[in-house]
Amino acid sequence: MKAAAILLLGLALPSAAIAECKQEKAIYADRDGAYELRLEAADPDEAASSSYRLIMAVKNSTLKLDGFVMGSEPVDRTNGILFNNCPDGDTTGEEIQKCTVWEGVVYSSSGGKIDLLPKTGSVAAAEILLPGFALGLVDSTAWGTGKATVVPWDVFSLKGCQ
Repeated sequence: MKAAAILLLGLALPSAAIAECKQEKAIYADRDGAYELRLEAADPDEAASSSYRLIMAVKNSTLKLDGFVMGSEPVDRTNGILFNNCPDGDTTGEEIQKCTVWEGVVYSSSGGKIDLLPKTGSVAAAEILLPGFALGLVDSTAWGTGKATVVPWDVFSLKGCQ
């Protein structure tokens, strides 16, 4: 009986740790486990207006998409953007457009409620929605042989904490 209680406690600990995870440490995956999305607190020196850095990894490939989430004005929304191999240094609008994979509002879902992405320091959302991500990916430079080849879901569920 004692062994069973210890086993159950051990199984509950990861769930409890995930339940207390802060948004800036959250790790999400799409339904098929082909895509992993990590959020990190933005480096204030990199982008003063960013609230999060986004890192998307694609299973069975070396492809990594980088991006960020920042608030918008005059309507407060959590706008996200993901890039693939953008050039460093001074870039033109055309170069940025070419390496942009997805851009849009990042929504969250917890307890059946749809909302904007929680602020830094808040408990991580159970799910994140990137509307149109699959379509953006398929139409981008990140799609094809040696890159992403599996169409992702636009919904990512919390799977871990950094």
